Amino acid sequence: MIKDTSGQDQSVQKKRPIYKRKRASIIGAGAALFGVLLWLQLSPQAQHSIEREQLDIAKVEFGNLVREVGAQGKIVAAHAPTIYSPEIGVTTLYVNAGDSVHKGQLVAQLHSPKLSSELKQQESELSRLESEWQRQQLESRRQALALEKSLDLARVTLDAAERENRRAQISIKTSLISQIDLEQAQDEFARAKLNFTHAQKEAEIGRDTLKFELASVKSNVERQAIVVEEIKRRVTNLQVRASVHGIVGNLLVQNKSAVSQNQPLMTLVDLSAYEVELQVPESYANELGLSMPVLMRIGAKEFEGKLSAISPEVSDREVTTRVKFSNQDISGIRQNQRVHARIQLESKQNVLKVKRGPFLNTGGYIAYRLHDNVAQRVDIKIGSSSLKDIEIIAGLQEGDEIIVSGYDAFSDASSVLIRQ
Repeated sequence: MIKDTSGQDQSVQKKRPIYKRKRASIIGAGAALFGVLLWLQLSPQAQHSIEREQLDIAKVEFGNLVREVGAQGKIVAAHAPTIYSPEIGVTTLYVNAGDSVHKGQLVAQLHSPKLSSELKQQESELSRLESEWQRQQLESRRQALALEKSLDLARVTLDAAERENRRAQISIKTSLISQIDLEQAQDEFARAKLNFTHAQKEAEIGRDTLKFELASVKSNVERQAIVVEEIKRRVTNLQVRASVHGIVGNLLVQNKSAVSQNQPLMTLVDLSAYEVELQVPESYANELGLSMPVLMRIGAKEFEGKLSAISPEVSDREVTTRVKFSNQDISGIRQNQRVHARIQLESKQNVLKVKRGPFLNTGGYIAYRLHDNVAQRVDIKIGSSSLKDIEIIAGLQEGDEIIVSGYDAFSDASSVLIRQ
């Protein structure tokens, strides 16, 4: 049997011409070279490259900038008066710490034997002076009557002397009496007239003297009455009463203990008036001012207020401030409740601003502006800053995009390629 040629057959692949293979290689190399040239053209000075995902980019725009400072604090009672002992004595407490009290409620009682004894002594002295005043009134009436009697007797004597003088004048004309008798009658009349004049003056002075003595005694009575009234007031104050509606904060003495004058007995907390006490960093102390607006968050609610007091001293690098609530319903808040607040230091309208970011760690005088995937370093000048934004004064324009994340990886390069 004659074999066929199937075992000798082989598939032959048609080869591309040599000149065509060279052309493809040249085209590929040209494309690569074109890409390199294009990259060099787009970033002729790029010294580094960074992935875009690693960066935080923000746009420069116009808007309102509110410069704020964050602060933490707590709710405090605006009125928390301390009750003091009015006198020396032994105190009896009628309330405990945490008890609710209303204004005027008896919260403590002091027993002061010394003050009680002094009150009795002064009341006794007042009674004596009142008796003396009544006695002086009677004596004044008696002396006034005696003066009136002397004046009346002088008037009667004057009338009698006047009649005798008229009779002598008539009798001398008819020679019934001698000249000596006439002259004697005239002398008696003159003497009676003089006595009556002096009696009038003495009566007038006597009445003035009696009024003065009576007024002096009355003044002593009134002065002693004031002394007694003052001691009664002090005795009344031995009943210590609450000055506000609220609760008893702390008891500062034990029940039935001896206390001195002006010694603190207890503190009260007025639950109808609250304020917020905030701790502000020392670096903002010189910028704080009274009546600055404050936004506060207490739990899930937001409240508005204004700075009402600023401490003149710094403690633990913080300044203590007080905030008064605006006209809002503050029912439901509790003393010592935590507060998160923002104090508005400054408010600017329509300024060029950009989002705040770690790029400020470089000092705030440079930024990397993004254009066609290349971040170019530019000099900037910043102004006021808030918790969210930074004011741009120079170096950037509206619509510019800058990298606001940190620049540690940029190595202070003049330009950086941003890879997609």
